[in-house]
Amino acid sequence: MKIFLRILAFVRPYWKTLALSVFCTMFFSLFSGSSIYLTIPLLETLFDQSQTPLVQVETPPKNQLVPNEIVSVKQQVESVVRNFLFSGSKNEALFKICGLILFVFLLKNIFDYSQSYLMARVEQSLMRDLRNSLYSHLHNLSLSYFTNERTGNLISRVTNDVNVVNGGVSASFVTLVKEPLLIIVFLFIAFTLSWKLTLLAFVVFPFVLLIIAGIGVRLHKQSGLMQAKMADITSVLQETISNVKVVKAFAMEEFENKKFQKETDSYFRTILKATRIRNLASPSTELLSVLAGAVIIWFGGQQVLISEEMKPAEFLGFLFAVFQIMPPVKELASVNNRLQEFSAAGKRIFEILDTKPSVQNLPNAQPITEIRDAIEYRNVNFSYENEKGERRSVLSNISTKIRKGELIALVGPSGSGKTTFVDLLPRFYDPIDGGIFIDGKDIKHLDVRSLREKIGIVTQETILFNDTVRNNIAYGLSDCPDEKIREAAAAANALQFIEVMPQGFQSIIGDRGVKLSGGQRQRLSIARALLKNPPIMIFDEATSALDSESEILVQEAMERLMQNRTSLVIAHRLSTIRNADRIIVLEHGKIVQEGRHVELLKQTNGIYKKLHDMQFTIQER
Repeated sequence: MKIFLRILAFVRPYWKTLALSVFCTMFFSLFSGSSIYLTIPLLETLFDQSQTPLVQVETPPKNQLVPNEIVSVKQQVESVVRNFLFSGSKNEALFKICGLILFVFLLKNIFDYSQSYLMARVEQSLMRDLRNSLYSHLHNLSLSYFTNERTGNLISRVTNDVNVVNGGVSASFVTLVKEPLLIIVFLFIAFTLSWKLTLLAFVVFPFVLLIIAGIGVRLHKQSGLMQAKMADITSVLQETISNVKVVKAFAMEEFENKKFQKETDSYFRTILKATRIRNLASPSTELLSVLAGAVIIWFGGQQVLISEEMKPAEFLGFLFAVFQIMPPVKELASVNNRLQEFSAAGKRIFEILDTKPSVQNLPNAQPITEIRDAIEYRNVNFSYENEKGERRSVLSNISTKIRKGELIALVGPSGSGKTTFVDLLPRFYDPIDGGIFIDGKDIKHLDVRSLREKIGIVTQETILFNDTVRNNIAYGLSDCPDEKIREAAAAANALQFIEVMPQGFQSIIGDRGVKLSGGQRQRLSIARALLKNPPIMIFDEATSALDSESEILVQEAMERLMQNRTSLVIAHRLSTIRNADRIIVLEHGKIVQEGRHVELLKQTNGIYKKLHDMQFTIQER
């Protein structure tokens, strides 16, 4: 119920459309009942050889078991209809009945179409808003959230789970309104024709409800499992497509096929079990309904043939009404199943929406306009938390000051904390202890968006989009002049290869820039950073995966980008950082050395000297 009420918050903006849809549903139900009721005068006209008399409204007998109000309404309606239909000859009556049936069915279908269209607007609006909310919230979540979540699982929740929720909303606002109304209308008709037969029909309902409840409990568990299995399939698919080059390089196609088949087989078994449980409801309710129908036909036939309590046309009209109740009852039997699936999917969706970002603006956070003096790390400690809640220390008691315009290089063995050091500056994560200050202000008290706007990042794994060269350079700057984009490309040594591409700046570069070489992708990312023109630049091993020629071009572009900016460079190739204003050497999350290239080489027992000698020894070989 809690999940349903939360989904209602997304439906609330469309309550007028929803109310109009319910209004159309009510009239559809009334005209559906009228179409059945008209079968009685039609049958009387066709098979009754005597002229049907006009009907006068009579006072209901006091000992009548059916409530007097219902009898009175029935007689009044019957009087109006019969006096209109049978006021002439049988041919005239037949013509009037056919015309009235056509008119009733026309209105019935108009309201049915209107209800379906209006409800589709509500459903699709809900799906759009849910997906937009999920997508927007994912962008607000901290980087640490994505570290512990599989991409495929998140994609599955935004796509598959939202579809399931939509089915639950349809069941709630269409089926739970439309079908009960139809049942009420047809029961009213049946009750006015024969209260004894109607009560007999009610015998089946307790059994139907018991079956529905039992199936629903079992289905809820299977629905959650089914969505989880689909998320597993999506995850494997996403990972394989993203790493298809590695798969082919290691000739692991067969291995990946078996892994994917294992997941699809698991989903196959899960969905078959859920389908078996879900589909059990319909035949069970239908069998019970037919059993009740057979008893009703036998009992009603006795009233027509022996006691003559009912006219044959009334009995047939009663059967039409009762058997019209069966489809709504069957539909209601499946509603509980859909609602259980809806509940399981809604729970998975709200698990994301309820996740609070670990990094967010504090109250009264101030925007940062410029960097006037320095960036300072004061006794910074940081550790990552794994899925079990255990923490692994990455940085310990880091303290250093980076002056405006300085070029700082970060060096150290793998796992020493270099990337985490720079990731704390744009607040991808927050320190466990200590703080980072810009011009004396703790960055936790600065607006996150304005802080990140002042920082440009170029990483080893270049992130590009399946879009044009122009849009990748001008990412987030839709109205940027072409001249500025061209200047940025030229400064990044990218203009030459862009101009020889088939459509130049309008060329599509493929998913993650797959149509470009590593050096070309890196130069595009530098052009993007140049266009952003941030006062702080971070280079995370930007040249480590490049060949010598590409490294020279990228290094030239980086040097242009670093001019008059505060720059932090993570580098494994120590030859690229000889001119750094200061080199910070990290080991096991601690600063073990600081100084210029020449100064650090003089410290013969230092780790920088060891790393330097190791690299140049390997190069000489």
